Amino acid sequence: MSKRDKTSQFDGKVALITGAASGIGAATAKLFAERGASLALTDRNLDKLKEVACDISGKTNPLLISGELTNDEDIKSIMCQTIEHFGKLDILVNNAGILESNSIETLDLEQYDRIMNINTRSMYHLTALAVPHLIKTKGNIVNLGSVTGLRAFPGVVAYCMSKAAVVQFTRCAALDLASKQVRVNSVNPGMIMTNLHKSGGMTEEQYAEFVKKSYETHAMGRPGQPEEIARGIAFLASDEASFITGVALSIDGGKHAMCPR
Repeated sequence: MSKRDKTSQFDGKVALITGAASGIGAATAKLFAERGASLALTDRNLDKLKEVACDISGKTNPLLISGELTNDEDIKSIMCQTIEHFGKLDILVNNAGILESNSIETLDLEQYDRIMNINTRSMYHLTALAVPHLIKTKGNIVNLGSVTGLRAFPGVVAYCMSKAAVVQFTRCAALDLASKQVRVNSVNPGMIMTNLHKSGGMTEEQYAEFVKKSYETHAMGRPGQPEEIARGIAFLASDEASFITGVALSIDGGKHAMCPR
């Protein structure tokens, strides 16, 4: 498919993207809009969501929905507003998530519950609500995992657990829905240049050192950009991936394949 053809890749499709106010979610929203999708964008930060909407150059104005994914009623409202506005759903991108540092020695149950509720429970809940609508359209789901869901890293035990759950959830849901012609896949980024790490508690100095280190920890010798993940999401969500389901696609410059020597 040529670049010109891709401008109509998602014509007639409705996509719901969570965590769309920044980073990978914002990049995905912009790319989907460029390729013709009608968008429902949700995030807890409505002001940032409005800024993203101003940058979008799609064929329709996106529906902006403010909500907390840890609130069950907000999740129900997100799905209801999307269906009421567009009448259907073709693509669900479960992007929202948080990162916080902890170890088995320092992690308390309150922090554990917060990470698992946002990264895993809310994804399950929203997906379950979306499934009846996706069955009608023979749509698909793309979940945001992480290299930490495939490999173990110290100091982020709950985050690693949550992302491993995302990968397994993707595979199980893919098998459950395959007979209904609904595809379910995940992308698993490495270090991507977003505000995820700083919002998770890293200082400017710690973040700068982490970015510097990423040039060694990724086989391709650099961190990734949100747009590179967005392109992977768009591929899996498109008809180009019509025979792909249950896949955990690593987009991490080779990080998942590396081993210390």
